[in-house]
Amino acid sequence: MSLSKASKSARKREHLALQTLGEQLIDLSDEQLTSLLLDDQLLDAVQTAKTMKAHGALRRQKQLIGKIMRGVDPEPIRAALDAFGHHDNQAREVFRASEQWRDRVATGGSDALAEFFELIGGENRTLQAQVKAHEATADDKARRLIRRKIFSEIHKELALKMQNTPA
Repeated sequence: MSLSKASKSARKREHLALQTLGEQLIDLSDEQLTSLLLDDQLLDAVQTAKTMKAHGALRRQKQLIGKIMRGVDPEPIRAALDAFGHHDNQAREVFRASEQWRDRVATGGSDALAEFFELIGGENRTLQAQVKAHEATADDKARRLIRRKIFSEIHKELALKMQNTPA
């Protein structure tokens, strides 16, 4: 009975996939890296790569990360990267919705604000005051500043709502 060994090309593809997975770790924040509970050697290699600027040195460091990845179970890392990707998608969606609500509230005034409060299930006095100030101000520069503040409040409320909503 002979066990067939993977071809050299197949092994190379597997090693390159592991290296690519390891390279994705470089883009994570320090907080995300520590939450992964990585092997110390891999964590050190990733943190070193984050500080490198020279292209050649970074390329070699990425190869080292790929080599270290061969001895690590990649599935928890893949799952965590997928979860972080989901979080990023969620953050983009909150940002996009915040922009849309800011525009609606700035142009629609009290009626749009009432719809927003219905969506979030409560009221925000700061947001109410900012919308009134936006309506009362004629100066373009002041209106832009107030719109930024309106966006900030709306974003905060939508992020809280999204955080409290199960995924």
